[in-house]
Amino acid sequence: MSDIKTTGPEPLGANDSKWLGSYKQVHMNVFGTPLRVMDHGEGTHIWDVDGNRYLDFLGGIAVNALGYAHPKWVKAVADQAAKVAHTSNYFATEPQIELAAKLVKLAGAPEGSHVYFGNSGAEGNEAAIKLAKLYGRTLPGALPDIGGKPARILAMTHGFHGRTLGALSATWKPAVRKPFQPLVPAVEFVEAGNVHALQRAFNETGVGHYGKGPVAAVIMEMIQGEAGVVPIGADFVKAARELCDRHHALLIIDEVQTGIGRTGKWFAFQREDLSGGVVPDAITFAKGVAGGFPMGGLIAFGEKLSALFTPGSHGSTFAGNPLGAAAGLATLGVIEDEGLVENAEARGRQLRDGLAALDNPLFVSVRGRGLLDAVELAHPCAHAVADWALNHGLIVNAVAPNALRFAPPLIVSEQDVDECLSILAGVPADLPND
Repeated sequence: MSDIKTTGPEPLGANDSKWLGSYKQVHMNVFGTPLRVMDHGEGTHIWDVDGNRYLDFLGGIAVNALGYAHPKWVKAVADQAAKVAHTSNYFATEPQIELAAKLVKLAGAPEGSHVYFGNSGAEGNEAAIKLAKLYGRTLPGALPDIGGKPARILAMTHGFHGRTLGALSATWKPAVRKPFQPLVPAVEFVEAGNVHALQRAFNETGVGHYGKGPVAAVIMEMIQGEAGVVPIGADFVKAARELCDRHHALLIIDEVQTGIGRTGKWFAFQREDLSGGVVPDAITFAKGVAGGFPMGGLIAFGEKLSALFTPGSHGSTFAGNPLGAAAGLATLGVIEDEGLVENAEARGRQLRDGLAALDNPLFVSVRGRGLLDAVELAHPCAHAVADWALNHGLIVNAVAPNALRFAPPLIVSEQDVDECLSILAGVPADLPND
């Protein structure tokens, strides 16, 4: 631990300062100023260009499922790069086919289910929204019927599904939506967790002259990550499933952040305490699926829904490329072989119990499942806490004004959790508000 700053906050090192100056000259300012310039990683640790080591409890925002430089992941990517990194979607490759079959199996999807690959979570949700729109056109009372009204998609307040125009249309946060309005029409927001509000939205279909079109789909996260790692509630999910069944709508679960073992199951909907045993019509995935290689996608459950996408109705140049597919297969293989889904459950419980037991008045409560967790703070100083932690060798995320997010690699050890807790125990309780 001698190479971790323990006296912080410290000024940036010379190399960090130099590279950040160059960054500002060439990068559009969509992310703000980076906190550090990173150089290399190993396991659960990463080093910046000045040689400072950090324990990473954010994992690239739930992406680095295997941590850094896992030898099996590195070998799989190198071996595939030496064979073929990209063809085009005029052709298929073995890794692409094998990965799709593996994901269908892990999701427990029924026979006839199919996968669409993209390059990010936003693209997976774009595909889901397009599929929902195609499905909506088949519903009675919707276009293209004469006199029909466009089918609607219901999304949740505080939900986050991405920043591309389609995904942004289902993303709630007004500050990120407003500059780009008007967005995709016929997407409406329902108060997350409010069953009566969801019922009212469904009941607005076809009511009098001002009635709306039918509901094509409901899209939601089991745990709203960007809202502060907030479970949406199993009773609400069950009610959504029942309403979708009654009104012939799709239930789409966004598993971009919660999938691939993150919550202690392969997918969050497989947790009884999150979904109440509900099975969705489609799920989206990304982040951890390829262990750091950009990949995302959509699994449509069953033959009938999958068949709505036909040649030319959707696509992507890089979707399912063999290099990403090889990374995905290696990632899923290591998660299985090393029992990392079970590790996520055990280490997440250790983290939450440890946070709750810290004798620090700043930490009010904890929440989450598996290794997607948050600690609520006594006042809105999350950025100050995250900055303090960074200067003391720990990477966490200010996910809300009064909450820190934890999403470490699935390989995280008992000792890693103890180290994280040891650092957080020293956070001053009197840090100023952000």
